[in-house]
Amino acid sequence: MQLRNDIRNIAIIAHVDHGKTTLVDQLLKYSGTFRENEHVDERAMDSGDIERERGITILAKNTAVKYGDSTINILDTPGHADFGGEVERIMKMVDGVALVVDAYEGTMPQTRFVLKKALEQKLTPIVVLNKVDRPNARPEEVIDEVLDLFIELGADDNQLEFPVVYASALNGTSGLEPEDQQETMDPVFKTILDHIPAPIDTREEPLQFQVTLLDYNDYVGRIGVGRVVRGTIKVGQQVVVLKEDGSQKSFRVSKLFGFIGLKRIEIQEAVAGDIVALSGMEDLNVGETVCPADHPDPLPWLRIDEPTLQMTFVVNNSPFAGKEGKYITSRRIEERLLKQLETDVSLRVDPTSSPDAWTVSGRGELHLSILIENMRREGYELQLSKPEVIIKEIDGVKCEPMERVQVDVPEEYTGAVMESLGERKGEMLDMSNQGNGQVRIEFKVPSRGLLGYTTEFMSQTRGYGIINHTFEAFEPVIKGQVGGRREGVLVALENGKASTYGIMNLEDRGVIFITPGTEVYAGMIVGEHNRENDLTVNITKEKHLTNVRSATKDQTSTIRKTRDMSLEEALQYLSDDEYCEVTPESIRLRKKILNKNEREKAAKKK
Repeated sequence: MQLRNDIRNIAIIAHVDHGKTTLVDQLLKYSGTFRENEHVDERAMDSGDIERERGITILAKNTAVKYGDSTINILDTPGHADFGGEVERIMKMVDGVALVVDAYEGTMPQTRFVLKKALEQKLTPIVVLNKVDRPNARPEEVIDEVLDLFIELGADDNQLEFPVVYASALNGTSGLEPEDQQETMDPVFKTILDHIPAPIDTREEPLQFQVTLLDYNDYVGRIGVGRVVRGTIKVGQQVVVLKEDGSQKSFRVSKLFGFIGLKRIEIQEAVAGDIVALSGMEDLNVGETVCPADHPDPLPWLRIDEPTLQMTFVVNNSPFAGKEGKYITSRRIEERLLKQLETDVSLRVDPTSSPDAWTVSGRGELHLSILIENMRREGYELQLSKPEVIIKEIDGVKCEPMERVQVDVPEEYTGAVMESLGERKGEMLDMSNQGNGQVRIEFKVPSRGLLGYTTEFMSQTRGYGIINHTFEAFEPVIKGQVGGRREGVLVALENGKASTYGIMNLEDRGVIFITPGTEVYAGMIVGEHNRENDLTVNITKEKHLTNVRSATKDQTSTIRKTRDMSLEEALQYLSDDEYCEVTPESIRLRKKILNKNEREKAAKKK
């Protein structure tokens, strides 16, 4: 059995914010991939606007570095549970993983999720303990936690013998001991070359290439990125693509690209073990296998975990429809959703009985809200219903998604957090005192209990708490009401502009969401009521002018700070009879039935 010792394929996996993308930056820098004077952005792999703004990785991306005579293909993956589909599909492209763990925080819910996926694929792990320069770093304890996690997830003997490299990706230092930190990434490179298996050289056999990531280029059309599993592929070669339904389509490979650093370079051929991009076929999709026409041999289809959350996307029909967006028709919205399906493997779009509404299912609130944020930036207008968890029937029993939740809170807030998660049908699994005034508690909570919980958690812990959660499993549905909003809302009575006088009159009734001068329409939600019922209010009311002088005339009117909601907060806030209207410039909340009398009739019928 011949091996290709000149190449290694590795994925970098970790919990969110443990330093994957920063580590890739340093590997690129210290490998000599860039020229001495070349300018490279921080977190160079996070190329999307939203990725840069939020400091998170959303899409899996690949790069390659030269180290000595070897090429190391590196795949950077997202850390958020909502983008788990990105992690699952690239596991087929690599032979090993570098698990990055924060030397202070230790193993987190997402560490468990990504490691489980890697061990299931029998990949070889190495552990990079990052941020060893943090003041409270506890490297020895964290390595024990990692070992416990490996054992708990059923790692085999070879996987348990993982090597450990200690690093501080931010400072660009690494070493084989926590105290011995040198300004180099050599220990990481050497560990990868010594421990990650080299791909088997099968260049003489018939071609097999599986598409794992998709890209698009205006000049060459759709580009499929994947690994040559077997054989050789050349520019100009006639091949067939094997579809999921068993059909075949033939095409000619028009271009082949290899990767080096952040650039794509045109190459003429690639052999087994290489990660490359190819173009020439317009209708290429994730999971499909490219083979020679005389030897069709499909690879197993990529299995991706099912979505857990769904919401309805509806064409905008509010009184302000079409004022701010370019694309508002059902045809344009449907085209955009179907285009998203081509690259996002964990998304589902299903038609409903109405031609103006679609059920969109994803892996979580963040997954769906990033899609919505991208659409509004592109000029789309739409309305969204309250997110709902997907109930699945397993062996005749209705089951709902459960999440593993880990909270880190100062000691004095543990009571409030335990009580609120208990109300949301959370079951406590573990509690440990970190010794520095921080307590770490693990719960198992139904996903629907976590909808909208983050805001409540932040106010309970005065902003000092940290909450992380990841999908655990589908379990039988828990009876009774779980979570949900308790307060009613303030609803505008008529169209017009919100006035300072109108807002001041309502401040005793609750929290206002809009500022003076904002255009409102009848049925739009303008605030939160301090009681449980909804209240229709006149927020456009002006002060009557009289010819009587007022002693306090020169006083300036001051109003309390209004609550400004981000897209995620607005989606979490929704109730069953409400929509969130999203346009390129505004996020508004509204009642599904705008007319006050019709709303009251519908409520009575209920």
